[in-house]
Amino acid sequence: MSLPEAFMQELKARSDIVEIASDYVSLKRSGKNMVGLCPFHSEKSPSFNIYPDNGSFYCFGCGAGGDVITFVRRIENLDYMEAVRFLAQRAGMAVPENHADDTMAKVRTRILAINRETARFYYRVLNSGAGAAGRDYFLKRALKPKTITHFGLGYSPPGRTALVDYLGRKGFTKDEMALANVAYKSRYGNVIDRFFGRVMFPIIDLRGNVVAFGGRTLGDEKPKYLNTSETPVFSKGDMLFALNFAKNSGAQRLILCEGYMDVISMHQAGFTNAVATLGTALTPSQARLMSHYAKEVVVSYDADGPGQKAAARAIPILRSAGLRVRVLTIEGGKDPDEYIKAYGPLRFRQMLEACGNDVEYNLQKAKAGCNLQSADGRLAYLRGAVKVLSALDNHIEREVYAGKVAEETGIETATLMNQVEAENRKLEKNHRKKEFHEIHRQTVGYRDSINPEKVGNLRAARAEEALIAYLMRNQDGAGEVFKHLPPEKFVTKFNRRVYERIMGRMREEKPVSLADFEEDFTPDEISYLAGIQARYDGVPVSRQDAHEYINVLLQENKKRELGSAAEAPPGEIEDYLEELRQQKK
Repeated sequence: MSLPEAFMQELKARSDIVEIASDYVSLKRSGKNMVGLCPFHSEKSPSFNIYPDNGSFYCFGCGAGGDVITFVRRIENLDYMEAVRFLAQRAGMAVPENHADDTMAKVRTRILAINRETARFYYRVLNSGAGAAGRDYFLKRALKPKTITHFGLGYSPPGRTALVDYLGRKGFTKDEMALANVAYKSRYGNVIDRFFGRVMFPIIDLRGNVVAFGGRTLGDEKPKYLNTSETPVFSKGDMLFALNFAKNSGAQRLILCEGYMDVISMHQAGFTNAVATLGTALTPSQARLMSHYAKEVVVSYDADGPGQKAAARAIPILRSAGLRVRVLTIEGGKDPDEYIKAYGPLRFRQMLEACGNDVEYNLQKAKAGCNLQSADGRLAYLRGAVKVLSALDNHIEREVYAGKVAEETGIETATLMNQVEAENRKLEKNHRKKEFHEIHRQTVGYRDSINPEKVGNLRAARAEEALIAYLMRNQDGAGEVFKHLPPEKFVTKFNRRVYERIMGRMREEKPVSLADFEEDFTPDEISYLAGIQARYDGVPVSRQDAHEYINVLLQENKKRELGSAAEAPPGEIEDYLEELRQQKK
């Protein structure tokens, strides 16, 4: 059952999208609207728009859009009811739970309960006779008992059904276990434990819920690390290990590590602001999440080749999220865990404070292997330096570091800056071209996964979209449109579904906004609908225009009918022509 109309109207009235989005995005006024850099993808020029008049947002770069509920769902990774509760709490309102359709919420609650019991099971096994192998592993890694307890570390026994049997006794079904991904169905049809013979790392979200697990083998078996797959409560690209602890460190800096053990060792050594990605390369979503709790990130990846490549990939993603970036280059140890064990926390802290920023790091990489005593070596370094400096957004920053490189190589700063600025213009041009092509593809309907029929019916689809935009902001003229255009005259199924929803709301004399689509439409579908609104923002559509769009759709329907008739047997064609003659009388 839907939430009460009065409650939703009040919630929307109290949830100003500009005010809420400003907590995550730096916005500037552009006419009557607000613009900024999109929080849902990396970009240099602002394509994220907020329309205060109708309480919607839309990004012309990535296609994300919707109302304030959609925004909160995307930015906080929440489902519909969680987003409603989030906004209600912010507005000081109580959600009428007895009216809420919480089917998915119940599923999530069951999965979280399974994860909680699973974490308890692994922890108890670790501290039992069956967990000796796991305890030996953690002892070799120099973890203290209080650290093990703090992180809730555990051990999954070698048996393939130990957890399944335990959860079954707790009242959970095998289907629920499989949905939580703590178990899976084998090719023989048996439900067995996903993790076995591994030390276990619970992954905890910012609200203290165990949402997933990471497991490490004790030997050389592959894969070395195994993580929970995507579930209704877990998306690994949207989470960071130990952020639930790090956010309370009081620091405006986070230390980004590669793995669980690096983070745990750092916390044990007093560096409680350390976090790690979950077996994947850093994502823009993770970078944005860090930006909510810090202004600076120190990248502390392994000193080996893969670790340094991962650091290079992470730097522009962190910068795009508005974070200052420093890069820790560890000498004398492969990773932070090994370094701390070898030299102690004090020396690690000194190295941490002395590490350079990302520009210095990249310039050092560009210089590596270049003999500055030779002309070829200097040229090679200069080529690399130009690439590094041209990628910087800030002109002053480019000039400062260009001066340092010029001094190292013995050339004029102005000469180097000319090359850097030329390369920067080229990069900006390519970026704008890429963004334009992406916007164009979305606008004309290419790669349209929401309304795939649009590509083959552009004239009809555009008329449908214009009518939808007209009805969303001219509800007084809806009756006339409905009179001349029944839903079956819509050519594309998605637009017909939107039209039917608008018609249903208006015939009940209820206002129509994007929020009224939230429960029955997916976030991507709402984004699509927000895009329709955005493209017609500031474009006047009169009643006369609406009638012309109606005529277009009626014409397109006749074409389709004639096309179908042309393929029919002769007798059916004669009947069809007679029907048309009767209609004209």
